[in-house]
Amino acid sequence: MDAHADDHPPEPGPGMRVLDGREILFDGEGFFNDFDDWSEAVFEILAGERGLTRITDQHRRVVRFLREYYAYHGRAPLNRQLREGTGLSVMELEKLFPDGLKQGARRLSGLPNPKTCD
Repeated sequence: MDAHADDHPPEPGPGMRVLDGREILFDGEGFFNDFDDWSEAVFEILAGERGLTRITDQHRRVVRFLREYYAYHGRAPLNRQLREGTGLSVMELEKLFPDGLKQGARRLSGLPNPKTCD
């Protein structure tokens, strides 16, 4: 067994997972198949798996903004809109989500994979 196997968070992948007592389907890159499957509890579980062990009000503000923007506009905000909506710079956003805006913030917010968005 690899002694370093626990040093890295699990890679997101496709398939059904049971999180917070519910079955949730993910695509091949670990994005939610259904926007409505997301919950605060699922966010916390997935964030912990990705190494975000301390979720702050800033994390929650970004996730809330991404979800509200997507629900209203049917698409994710551009970086400029994300900066304006959260009051955070891109550098601050990147520090909050070490996996980046797409792989970190969008995925943890339950937004669909941008590759599948029309």
